[in-house]
Amino acid sequence: MLSKLRTLCLKGIDGREVSAEVYIASGLPAYSVVGLPDAAVKEAKDRVVAAVRNSGFDFPSKRITVNLAPAEIKKAGTHFDLPIALGVIAAAGGLGKKPPARLGETFFIGELALDGGLRPVAGVLPMLQAIKGQGRRAIVPGGNAAEAAVSGVDCLTASNLKEVASWLAGKADLGPCAAGARPAAAAQAPDLSEVKGQAFAKRALEIAAAGFHNIILVGPPGSGKSMLARRFGALLPPMSFDEALETTKLYSVSGLCAAGRLVNERPFREPHHTISDAALIGGGSNPRPGEVSLAHNGVLFLDEFPEFSRPAIEALREPLEAWKVTVSRVKESVAYPARFLLVAAMNPCPCGYLGHPVRECSCTPVQVHKYRAKVSGPILDRIDLQVQLSAVKYADWEALPRGESSAAVAERVLRAKELQRRRFGGPKANAFMAGAELRRHCALPAGASAILETAMNRLGFSARSLDKILKISRTIADLEGVQDIRKEHLVEAMQYRMLDKAAVPAA
Repeated sequence: MLSKLRTLCLKGIDGREVSAEVYIASGLPAYSVVGLPDAAVKEAKDRVVAAVRNSGFDFPSKRITVNLAPAEIKKAGTHFDLPIALGVIAAAGGLGKKPPARLGETFFIGELALDGGLRPVAGVLPMLQAIKGQGRRAIVPGGNAAEAAVSGVDCLTASNLKEVASWLAGKADLGPCAAGARPAAAAQAPDLSEVKGQAFAKRALEIAAAGFHNIILVGPPGSGKSMLARRFGALLPPMSFDEALETTKLYSVSGLCAAGRLVNERPFREPHHTISDAALIGGGSNPRPGEVSLAHNGVLFLDEFPEFSRPAIEALREPLEAWKVTVSRVKESVAYPARFLLVAAMNPCPCGYLGHPVRECSCTPVQVHKYRAKVSGPILDRIDLQVQLSAVKYADWEALPRGESSAAVAERVLRAKELQRRRFGGPKANAFMAGAELRRHCALPAGASAILETAMNRLGFSARSLDKILKISRTIADLEGVQDIRKEHLVEAMQYRMLDKAAVPAA
C-alpha cells in the first residue's frame, strides 16, 4: 500500500516543500530511503520502528521504501522522522482502509524519541516561512510551538506520535501553537560612561553606530578597546520586525533559537581568535551559518584581530562587501546573509607598547611589520573607521564626572537613522550606499575636491577609501541634522582613515 505526506526541508535558510512517499510491498523485510538522504535521515529507521511499536501500532515486517521528493535536493536532519512514521502507519492500514484527508493536506515536522515522543528540531521557522500565505496547516513538536507561532502559518502542536495519529483519525484534537512567554528583562548592559577618557574613540563609535560603519580600534593594552567594543551594542537602534525575523531564521537553522522566541535584540558575537575559517564564515559537510551570519543585523567583535588565522581574516573580504556568504559544495551551494557591523581591536605591535608614553616597546621593526601585515591592506580598506587609541592619562582616570551615557548617544544615533530611513525609503544605512546613491546623497561642497585629491596623492588613499570618507561624512552630517556635507565633515572623516596611509604611523 502507498501513502503520501507533506513535509519540509532546508536549503540554506529557505524552506522547501518535500513529498514523503511510503510504499509497503510483499517480500523479505527491508527498509530503504531514497531522495538524497543524509546519515540522520537514514538512521531514522531505528527511531521510527521503536516509536511506531511503542505508540501501539504494528510495524510491518515487509519491504518498505521511503521516497523523499524532489530527489535532487539533499535531505538533512531528524525532522523527517514524524512524516516517515505516519507514512508507515498509514500505508500499513493503521489509520483505516482509506487514509484520512488530513494526511495529504498537512505538513509534518518532528524528531521521534524511541517511546514515540516528539522532540524539537532546528530550522522550524524558515521551513514554515516557505508555506506562509498558502492557507496550509502544519504540525510541530511542542518544543517548537513558540517558534512556529511567529511564522504566520496555522500550526498545531503535539507531544507524541500517538496524539498525531489520533488527530488524523479524527479521534482527538491538537492545541494551537502559542507564542512563548516574553523573556525576563536582561541585566543592564554596561554603559559607555564607564569608560574613562577616549573621547575620540567614543565619537568614532557613535558615527559607526549611526551609519553601520565597520570600525577597528588600535591601542596599547588597557586603553579601553574591549570595554568600548562591549558597550557598542547599546548604541544601535532596535531591530525592526523584519530584521528580527530574518535573524531568528538564521538562529533557528543553527539550533540556537532560545525557547523558540524571536531574536529581537541585535546579536553581539565575540568568537575566540582560535576559531577556524569555516566556523567564522560558515560551511561544513552539511553547510551551516558561521559567526558572520549569526551576527547578521548585529555586531561581530573580533578582539586581538591579528591573532586570528590569516585564512580566517582574508575570508572576511567578500562578506564585508557583498553582505552575504555563499558556501559551495560538490552537491549543493547555499547562501547565508551576513550584514554585520565589524568591530575589531588590535595592539599596535606584538608586545602592545609601541608608541606608549612611558613603557618601552620590546619588539623589533621586523616583528612589528610581521604583526601588522597579518591584517592585509584589502581588509583595512574595507573597514570604514580606523581609530588609534592612546594610553589613558591619570587625569582622565581620576576624573569624577562620568562621561556621556549610552542612552544619550543612542538617542542621537536614532535621529540620524531616521534621516537615513527617510532618505532611502527603508532601513538602509549610509554604509550600504553605492554608485548613483553615493553621488546623489554625498555631493561635495565647494573646494572639497582639492582636499580629496591631496588625500589620495599624498596619503595613499585608494578609491574605495575615498568612497568610505564620503559615507562617513554623510553620517557625520546626519548626526548634526544637516542636509549638505561640509568641509569640516570631510576633514573629520579623514581622521578615521589613518591606517590607510602609505606609511603607517607609529601608535
